[in-house]
Formats: sequence, C-alpha cells, structure tokens
Amino acid sequence: MPTRRLMPDVIKNQELSCLPSGATVRDAATLMAEKRIAAVLVTEGRTLKGIVTERDMTVRVVAAGLDPDTTPLSAVMTENPDTLEPSATALSALDLMEQRRYRHLPIAVDGEVVGMVSIRDLFAVVRAQLEDELRSREAYMFGSGYSAEARLG
Repeated sequence: MPTRRLMPDVIKNQELSCLPSGATVRDAATLMAEKRIAAVLVTEGRTLKGIVTERDMTVRVVAAGLDPDTTPLSAVMTENPDTLEPSATALSALDLMEQRRYRHLPIAVDGEVVGMVSIRDLFAVVRAQLEDELRSREAYMFGSGYSAEARLG
C-alpha cells in the first residue's frame, strides 16, 4: 500500500460533488441523497473553501436547531480543510484521517480541488493489498499452483 498514490491508484474518473458557500444545508442534503454520498465540497469555481459532511449536518445543524432551508453552507462547513496532493500515498491519507478523526479528505493542487478520498476508498486499497500479499505467500509456501480458491473449490 505505501506505493499506491491517491490519484490514479485509489481514485480515478471521479465526479466531484461541489456547491458554493451560499448554497443552503438543504441543497447539500439533497445532493448527498441524490448521489448517495456523505460529504460535499464547498468551492468557488474549482477553489476549495470547505467541506460539509453528514456529521457536520447532524452536529452543527440538527442538534443546534438551525433551519436547513435558510442556513448557508458557509455557516456550518469546515473551512480550509486539510488536503493532500494527488501524488500522496494511500498510507499517508489513512494516517492523516486516523489522526484527525475524519472520513473524507479533499485532494487538491495549489488550492484547486481535484478529488476526494474516503475511508471506504482506502479500505478497498488495504483489502486488495492484503489479498495480494496472501496470494503471494501461499504461492511461495505451496507452489504457484496453490491458492485459497483452489482449496475451497
């Protein structure tokens, strides 16, 4: 996993879900529901201004008693979120996300957002890496014709 880069190894051909800071919380919730996603990037053009997640909506809107139809994203977003460059490794993203306790991390170049990686994306990378390592060790220990699938079949 250490050599897998965020782009293009972890995410590629990603459609970004972005809204301007003046959009309402309801706009963000509707977009999240339509796209079945848990975070929206707040941008001006391609410049990243913030991020709004389901957790932000729960804590900063619902629990605070704010009206989602009138509350702008600028009032509840995490401003200037941490970002990583596309060339950063999957492991560095995982470390940062674990350290800071969040599940979505924007990928940006000079302030322009180019992607977003989620903990789910990184889980898929870790799982694939573990499966590759298992196959390699089985081949080494039992010969190249041996595999877990053959044993179970």
